[in-house]
Amino acid sequence: MSSSPLLFQMEEVRRRAQSLLSSSGSAQDVKSQVHTMAGIPLPLSEKYRLLAAETMMRENTAGRNRSEVLESLSRLVKALSILEKYGCNLTCPARPRYWRSVKHNNPVFRTTVDAIKGGRRVLYLYGYTNQQTDGLSFPDDVTKPDTDKVAAVTLEVMTLRLEIDMLIKGTHPHQDAFKDVVPLTTQEESLALDAVVIVPREELHGDTPQVLSPSPKPSQGPGQTQKPSTASAAASECNLCGGPATLLCPSCNSQAFCDACDDLFHRHPSRTNHKRDRGQYTKQEACSICGLSAVHSLCSTCDQRLCLKCDRLFHSHPDRKGHNRTVITPAKTSSPSLSPWECAHCTTVNETRAVLCSTCERPRLATAASTAQEAPTSPNTEWQCKSCTVVNQGSSVLCEVCERPRLATRPPATPVLSGPGSLSDAGTKWTCQFCTYVNTRPVTVCEICGLACKDTAGVSLPQSLLQAPASWKDPAQPVARSQPKPRLTLELQRQERMKEDGLSLIHQIREAEKRGVSPEEVYAALCVCSSSNVNPCDWLTSELPHLLDEICAMAASVQLNYKSGDSGTQPVAEREEPEQLGPAASGEGVKLSRAEAKLAWLAAGGDTERAVRQLLRDRQVKMRELHSLGFRDVAQCEEALRLSGGEMKGALSLLQRPLLEPFHQRIWVDQPEPPIDPKHPDKQRMCRRLLALYDLPSWGRCELILSLLQEPGVTYSLEDVVQAVKESHDKDFIRRLLNNNCPICLCVFPRSKMQSLTSCQCSVCHECFSQHFTIAVRDKHIRDMVCPVCSEPDINDPEKLDSYFSTLDIQLRDCLEPDVYELFHKKLTEHALMKDPKFLWCCHCTSGFINDGDQLKVTCPSCRKSFCAQCKKPWEPQHQDLSCEQFQQWKRDNDPDYQRQGLAGYLRDNGITCPHCRFQYALTKGGCMHFNCSQCRYQFCSGCNNPYHKTACKTAQCSYSGLHAHHPRDCLFYLRDWEPPRLQALLERNGMVFNTDASNGTQTDTCGVMEQKDEGGQQMDSPCGIQTQPGQAGLCEKHYREYLVSLINAHSLDPAPLYDLHDLVRACERYQVDTQRGDGEDESVYHARLLKKLMEVPLGEKVPRIK
Repeated sequence: MSSSPLLFQMEEVRRRAQSLLSSSGSAQDVKSQVHTMAGIPLPLSEKYRLLAAETMMRENTAGRNRSEVLESLSRLVKALSILEKYGCNLTCPARPRYWRSVKHNNPVFRTTVDAIKGGRRVLYLYGYTNQQTDGLSFPDDVTKPDTDKVAAVTLEVMTLRLEIDMLIKGTHPHQDAFKDVVPLTTQEESLALDAVVIVPREELHGDTPQVLSPSPKPSQGPGQTQKPSTASAAASECNLCGGPATLLCPSCNSQAFCDACDDLFHRHPSRTNHKRDRGQYTKQEACSICGLSAVHSLCSTCDQRLCLKCDRLFHSHPDRKGHNRTVITPAKTSSPSLSPWECAHCTTVNETRAVLCSTCERPRLATAASTAQEAPTSPNTEWQCKSCTVVNQGSSVLCEVCERPRLATRPPATPVLSGPGSLSDAGTKWTCQFCTYVNTRPVTVCEICGLACKDTAGVSLPQSLLQAPASWKDPAQPVARSQPKPRLTLELQRQERMKEDGLSLIHQIREAEKRGVSPEEVYAALCVCSSSNVNPCDWLTSELPHLLDEICAMAASVQLNYKSGDSGTQPVAEREEPEQLGPAASGEGVKLSRAEAKLAWLAAGGDTERAVRQLLRDRQVKMRELHSLGFRDVAQCEEALRLSGGEMKGALSLLQRPLLEPFHQRIWVDQPEPPIDPKHPDKQRMCRRLLALYDLPSWGRCELILSLLQEPGVTYSLEDVVQAVKESHDKDFIRRLLNNNCPICLCVFPRSKMQSLTSCQCSVCHECFSQHFTIAVRDKHIRDMVCPVCSEPDINDPEKLDSYFSTLDIQLRDCLEPDVYELFHKKLTEHALMKDPKFLWCCHCTSGFINDGDQLKVTCPSCRKSFCAQCKKPWEPQHQDLSCEQFQQWKRDNDPDYQRQGLAGYLRDNGITCPHCRFQYALTKGGCMHFNCSQCRYQFCSGCNNPYHKTACKTAQCSYSGLHAHHPRDCLFYLRDWEPPRLQALLERNGMVFNTDASNGTQTDTCGVMEQKDEGGQQMDSPCGIQTQPGQAGLCEKHYREYLVSLINAHSLDPAPLYDLHDLVRACERYQVDTQRGDGEDESVYHARLLKKLMEVPLGEKVPRIK
């Protein structure tokens, strides 16, 4: 074929690819064109106009053998891939930030581009012509690169990289073009081809048979000599089946094998690591369309190498019927191992690559089964090997010793010779006991499985096996063979190799997981780069993107060829409907992404051809699914799948977005939605709007809302009705939810607009709730913030109070103003500080503070006045170094003002002290015993300090729910009713001294004890003013009784001995003491018994006493 049509084709493909690359800058867009340019059989000088490809390959292929040359070419491929990225970055519309320069100290540049010869020349072609100290850069006057020239150079770099890559892998369709450039990489043809010309159908007349003329065979050159026939025949024939050899195994004494025998022979564990060399044999070329079958014909018009089926299908098109094809037939018949085989048991004809029979699942080399029917066994039961009789586990498929399949029959026994000296034909052949292979050479180890013969002692072996075997290649030179190793040693070695390989694989997987690489990727990478020493993680980083791009390009090329060659045939799927075939008329290929290619590559285990088929198969399934969902535009579906990386969810999102755009525009329009009218004539429309706006559970709830809003006299809003209907479907219950009376403002509100406290069951509206607590926080004490209806909870219960304030804080956060809520927190903090044992109230002012010192004298930080921290009296110098009792006695003896006040000053000094906050009041305890502390709102009895309860208390058997307190029997609450002589008698009975005369010896007319009185609605402190009586120490009778009771309490005197029988019974009833009187019991005995039981009950615990 002349080069002018090929050159024209090359220029046309180059022009289209250059236009695409200069506009998009994406290598993915021109992959198919690069594959086409790489496959055009043109000389390197004509194919590469800008790039000195031949010179670059010669300069970078240094090596003495094939492996070194391939390694140097691999470095060149890696450098060309980096140069390709440089070119794509320059042609991309969004160029990188630092595109103007290339730094020499870049480790990637230094190890790839700068490590080869000619790399900087490519950068010079890109435009990096300005030499700097640290690298190359564009000239200063260049504002942007010449995208057309850069695209042209980049295309040649991509094409050269692809050609060298195919040359390394042995898949280049025209390897002969490189035999002068890289001689060690090309392979000589091993098949003698007979060419015949197929006459076009239009030139045939009638039923005249087609005439095939053989092509002339190449003649022997004058300078060439014919090699010996024996050596060439031995080297070109398979050692096992006699067919054409395709590879050589140096580890097996340089034996030659075909592909089928190599796959079977090196499957044994002891030979799986053998490295085979294909360098001396030409691989049988596969069809350029299907990639599976052997080439049958060569079309010189369309430059295609096709198998028989693809040739008939491809040239059935009217435009290609006149193409001239040359039929290629191998000189020798194919190997028997490459043909279909018939099962010896069930006579089923199986495929060439099948190992087990598709019908009976017996191995390929198994003999015919015996006529006796064996009893069926369960797959989970143990089974005995028919070859070595070892009992294996039910889950195993192969025997643990001889590794024969479970269903394999027992091999025929080796014939026993009559004597060691027999040299018959049967003595030169023997059948292996393990793999049933018939060995024809005088060796003691089976050539297939590598196991020694059982008769190692030589009793039944032929005479030839007892001698040293000679070399089968050169009989004149004997080869010394080592004695076969015992079976146990070989098994241990095999297990040791398996263990080492497993540990190596685990180590590689763990290292890869640290770098974020999955085990599946490691396994697939090892399948590709296992023959080299490249780290799989490094290979995945540097080479996998190019491989994925190549897979995408191959898949697109295969799909495009099938669409252009046949109207409805798909390579991996059945025939589809005409509208599903895609843009075949436009000539565009299927659009694939790297993510899809990677998934297919992983599923194929690293096999590129299987990955291409899997990729097309997966894409076809996804296209069918999108078609079933109603998306008919194939171009849009393929673009959506490419952008989403093959994910159906992402593709559906991209395809549905344009369809939903009008709906989105209508939703986000600025026009407000009209309100829902319950009296609208279109009831269904209103129900649909309710379902869309309020997320109602059913259509019936929508109808219920409309019926409630249409009732006469309705005052509640639509939102209130919707909230109530969501809670229940009962109309009566909904009405109760919508009609709730606020006990404060007496208005009707729905349940959702009522607020309740956790301490009671009362409910008030939001407005009343907010106003009540706003006023309580601003104007009242923290303890006044209780329920406005029932005044719950009991503020004297510390446990209830703490839990109540913790939940109240959450409720007030949303209903109070920020400044009011801040004030509430401040009061709550002060309330918590009052519980601190070091907290003190100032006796001069109403301030409180924390006293961290341990001295008696403390100074208030507010009023700067000092007082005693223990007795809370104003500090005087005489208090220094004296206890509070000693200082009090000193004032009685030496202070004239204190002596002048008499017992009135004593009662004032021993006034009321709040047991909750310890705030002292200089007031007497007379009058009402119910005292309310102005500092902490604690309500207690001023005589015994026990709390007052507004509701039911926790005392056992107390059923009183009103305001009450539980007083001990020595409390002023009971003793204030005693006459002074009776109180004096109790003191005299216990030897206590008390005053009867005024301290200054003068009798005053009125009592001067200070009391808190209500004058004009205000609390004022003023003298008592009641007439005094003689013998009562200048006090009125009420305060004199208080004085006597204070002495009784101070000395813990029990008033029970002075009780009469009536008082004794009443006191026993208060303490739940049994008052049942025995029959005939004397009154004195009964009195003594009750008195004894009563005095066993202790006195008040909180009553002030002398410590």
